[in-house]
Amino acid sequence: MTGRRGAALVWAAAVLAYLAAVVHRTALGVAGVDAIERFGLSATGLASFSVVQLGVYAALQIPAGQLLDRFGARTLIAGGSLVMAVGQGLLAWADDVPTAIVARVLVGAGDAGIFISACRLVAEWFPPRRVPVLVQLTGMIGQAGQIVSAVAVAFVLHTTGWGATFGALAAAGAVVAVLAWAGVRSPAPTHATVVARAVRTRFVHAVRDAARPAGTRLGFWSHFVTPFSANVVALLWGVPFFVTAQGRSPAEASALLSALTVSAMVAGPLVGRWTARHPLRRSWSVLASAVTTLVAWVWLLVPDTPRPFWQLVVFVVVIGAGGPVSLVGIDFARTFTAADRLGTATGFVNTGGFTSSIVGILAVGVVLQLASPPGAVTYTLDAYRLAFAVLALPWVVGVVGVLRNRRRARADMAAAGTVVPPVREVLRRRRR
Repeated sequence: MTGRRGAALVWAAAVLAYLAAVVHRTALGVAGVDAIERFGLSATGLASFSVVQLGVYAALQIPAGQLLDRFGARTLIAGGSLVMAVGQGLLAWADDVPTAIVARVLVGAGDAGIFISACRLVAEWFPPRRVPVLVQLTGMIGQAGQIVSAVAVAFVLHTTGWGATFGALAAAGAVVAVLAWAGVRSPAPTHATVVARAVRTRFVHAVRDAARPAGTRLGFWSHFVTPFSANVVALLWGVPFFVTAQGRSPAEASALLSALTVSAMVAGPLVGRWTARHPLRRSWSVLASAVTTLVAWVWLLVPDTPRPFWQLVVFVVVIGAGGPVSLVGIDFARTFTAADRLGTATGFVNTGGFTSSIVGILAVGVVLQLASPPGAVTYTLDAYRLAFAVLALPWVVGVVGVLRNRRRARADMAAAGTVVPPVREVLRRRRR
C-alpha cells in the first residue's frame, strides 16, 4: 500500500479510531447526572471518575510514546481501541464505584496511545508542508466524537438506559479495533528508523533526551494552557452546570456541548494554516487563545445571575477553540525533536493539556463540595462561580511556562542561525 491513496487509507483508519476514542472519552460527560444517581456520588466522587481516566491517560503518554517508537502505530491504535471497548463493557455492567473506576482506568489506558499514533502516521506518510494542517484536521474530525456523545450517546442513554448505552459503545469499540488492525500501516522503514528501533534506550534517559529541547518544553506548556477549559466543561462539569445552575434543559446543554465541538472543528484548519504559513509565530496563537479564554470566563462568572443562552453559546465557542490550538504544541515537538524520539516527545507534550485538565476537573469538584451543604448532589450558581474561578491557577502557570520556554527556544534557534525578527521589523519590511 503506497502512494497518495495508501496514505489516505491509512490516515482514514487512524482518524476513525481517534473519533471512536473521543466518543469513549467524553461519553461519561453527558452521563454525569445519571452517574450521580446510579452510584450515589458527591461532586468529588463524580470528579474522581474523570480524574482517574485522565490521570491514567496522562501517566501513560510517555510510555505509550516509547511503545510507539518501538512497535509502531498499528499495534497501539488497534490494541488501545480494544482495551477501551473492554472498559466500556465493564462500565455497562458496573453498579458499584470500584468496578466503575476500573472501567474508567481501562478507557484511559486504551485512549493513551491513539492520538499520538495518528500524529506519527501523518508525519510518516505525508510531506512536511502538509503535516500541520493534517494534524489539525485529524484533531478536528476526532473532536466530532464530542458531538456524537452530546447528541447520539445522550439520546440513547435517555431512551434505553445505562447498560444498553455503554454496551453499544463497547461493541462499536471492538469493531473499530478490527478496522484499525486491517487499515493502519507504517511506510517501509528507512535505514535510520531500523537503526533507531534497534537501540533500546532506558526509559528515563529516553524521556530526558526527548524533553531536553526548549522547543519541546514550549510544546508541553502550549498544550497545557490551551485545552483544559474546554475539557473541564466537555468531559464532566458542563452538563451539570448548564442544567442545574444555568436553568437550561438537557437538550440545550447538549446543544452547547455541540457548539463547543463545532467551534473546535472550525478553528482547527485555521490554526493549522497559520502554523504552516508562520512557523516562527506559532506561539502567538497559543497566547491569543489563552487571553480570549480568560476573558470568556470572566464574562461568564462575574454576573451572579444565570446568563442568556446566546452568551453561553459565545462562551463555549471561545473555549472550544482552545482545543485545536493545543495541537500547536504537537507541532513544536515535531520540529524540535529527532525522528527516533518523536513518539516519546509527542507523548511528553500530550501530557500537558491532560495534566491541567485533571487539576481543573478535580479542583472544581473539591470547591463545589466545600462550598455546598453536606450531602448536596446539586450545586448553586454561586458555588459554580467560586469553583470555576479556581481555574485561574493552572491558567497562570501555563502562560508563565509558555513565555519562559518561548524565550529559551528562540535563543536556541538564534544559536543555530535562525533568528525570529521583531514584529515591527517584519511590518517595516512589508511596507517597503
